[in-house]
Amino acid sequence: MQTFHGVWPALVTPFTEDDQVDVAAIERLVKALVDKGLQGFYLCGSTGEGVFMTTAERKLVTETVVGLVGGQLPVIVHVGASSVIEAGELARHAARLGASGISSILPPVTFDERSVVSYFSGVAAAAPDLPFIPYLLGAIRNPLALLESLNHIPNLAGTKYTGPNMVEMQQIVGLRSEGWTVFSGMDEQALFARMSGAHSCIGSTMNLMGGLYLQLMEAAAQGDYAGALALQQQANHVTLTLARFGFMGALKTALALVGQPVGAPRTPNIPLPAAKLAELTAALERAGLRDATAL
Repeated sequence: MQTFHGVWPALVTPFTEDDQVDVAAIERLVKALVDKGLQGFYLCGSTGEGVFMTTAERKLVTETVVGLVGGQLPVIVHVGASSVIEAGELARHAARLGASGISSILPPVTFDERSVVSYFSGVAAAAPDLPFIPYLLGAIRNPLALLESLNHIPNLAGTKYTGPNMVEMQQIVGLRSEGWTVFSGMDEQALFARMSGAHSCIGSTMNLMGGLYLQLMEAAAQGDYAGALALQQQANHVTLTLARFGFMGALKTALALVGQPVGAPRTPNIPLPAAKLAELTAALERAGLRDATAL
């Protein structure tokens, strides 16, 4: 199985004023991120609001990005859905288009580990020739044990792990020595995940501060951990500011502030109230957004 590396945005999905997928805005954002040097794309995950979109909309996003990138960068498509039948349809669609892999969050209602294993097995089997990257976040008591219980899946190729426990991260990285990619999914921990063995990072704020994360990872690769830590702290100031204002609404507003308008979030995510725009703008300025996006 292919091993993935680098800094990947969990791509936001732009919407028009009448709440349709904005293909032109997707193209502008993807081109800007490619020009920055970002090294892959993760589509229709929680940041991409995939679970709040129709199957047709999710296919449109995948077709747009895979068509635009044209094989020059890897693209992993999140296909998780309430119905494993729908997830399978999205997985087969991604495979036909030439995506580099598929991924899935946990099923929305999880009864026990056997249910999770059954769900992930069904999703992975729908596209057996693509690497399958389960997305582990939320109330999983033992991610390591869960991954071990998925070992029977032939195309299991790693995981996206979103959590602060770096001992757990090290254990997950060590599960296999070859053909295994562990993506870190917590933006605030990207450096520490890299130091703990993560191969790559996927993050929401990499839509906004992709260049900073590229420099952070390059500094870490060169052994300049003090410089990398300074960059991580700089990014975290912006990330924590976004979280204070309601993350998705604030992130999409911040993208507009730096010249990449992507519309409002999709319900049930909440847009930033208009009355908060000036306050958010000032807070992001104090947090160093201008410097963070200049890199």
